[in-house]
Amino acid sequence: MMAMNEIFSGITPVLDNGNIRDLKTPCYVIDEKKLTENAKILKSVISNTGCKILLAQKAFSNYDFYPLLSGSISGTEASGLFEARLGKEEMPEGEVHVFCAAYRDDEFDELLSYADHIVFNSVNQLKKFGLPAKQHGKSVGLRINPECSTQEGHEIYDPCAKGSRLGVTRSVWDRDMTPELLELLDGLHFHTLCEQDSDALEITLKAVEEKFGDVLPRMQWLNMGGGHHITKADYDVAKLEKLLGYAHDKWGVQVYLEPGEAVALNAGYLLTQVLDVVENNGVNIAILDASAACHMPDVIEMPYTPPLYNADSENTKPYSYRLAGPTCLSGDVIGDYSFDNELNAGDLLVFGDMAIYTTCKNNTFNGMPLPDIYRLKPDGSTEKLTDFGYGDFKMRLGK
Repeated sequence: MMAMNEIFSGITPVLDNGNIRDLKTPCYVIDEKKLTENAKILKSVISNTGCKILLAQKAFSNYDFYPLLSGSISGTEASGLFEARLGKEEMPEGEVHVFCAAYRDDEFDELLSYADHIVFNSVNQLKKFGLPAKQHGKSVGLRINPECSTQEGHEIYDPCAKGSRLGVTRSVWDRDMTPELLELLDGLHFHTLCEQDSDALEITLKAVEEKFGDVLPRMQWLNMGGGHHITKADYDVAKLEKLLGYAHDKWGVQVYLEPGEAVALNAGYLLTQVLDVVENNGVNIAILDASAACHMPDVIEMPYTPPLYNADSENTKPYSYRLAGPTCLSGDVIGDYSFDNELNAGDLLVFGDMAIYTTCKNNTFNGMPLPDIYRLKPDGSTEKLTDFGYGDFKMRLGK
């Protein structure tokens, strides 16, 4: 119950507010107060350890909130040209770091105008682009793969899975790295976690030290990537801070973290309406105006069952329903939930933790409209940040 209270703490007091109830569904509502609370925790970690924390824009790129975050974090992390430009334009006082599995020749010069740190994924890419980056005054890094998996059941999110394309293993380093290329490097980067506690980082850091500990004293910085669930209620922040201090003291490096989820954890909601209720072989199915495939794709990709206000996925309440989207995809299913009361067409449902991997990943499959985006202010009022229509669907497909 405490976890559910935490997830919906921002929207619970205002759900009876007509302004919220009258919003056209589906829509995303991003909670400014919760973002501020998360930023405060991250700022404390920075203050206590001297590390730098970057917003991974792949998880949360709603730039209207960058001014709110910029005083608490150190900058942005990008996965390519457009995110790098967004970070440079919308959080200009922060650092801009970029990692991409492979950079394009026709984009690299422009990328150099936005980025401060550029991390390469292979020795080949370092050989091709490292010197030009260095000549433009950029800090150059290489992603390493410590070959240490700490998660189970989500291989799609495991950069250390067998055969992963991400990062240089020690055997490849020993085979391909030359003294001249090593001279180009300012730092190393690893990213191996996904929604994990600091105990997983502890295991990973030991693997990094075992495989690359001889190289790290030559580096200026070490980026420990994302996947750190820092702002989750039961996260062991003290252990994290101890590990960051260990790395700094052991190798004399500036330590970076680049979480996305921790920045916007529990800071967003997806409001949706029941369109119809159908039955098949004893299963009651509520069809919503929100789609898992279109509006919360991680539900299918991860997969996971998102939290839902005043409902549970443990079948402890008297009325059970499968919640599904309106698209033609048979698997457009959000999950099975139970409720205190029957569901009817027109009922409003509120999914939690919908700020991350939603607005930046959604799509218009089946011609589904993109949900409007609102800001939930600390006083409980809402402000529309943007809306979408037919033109946004059509413009992606032709002139």
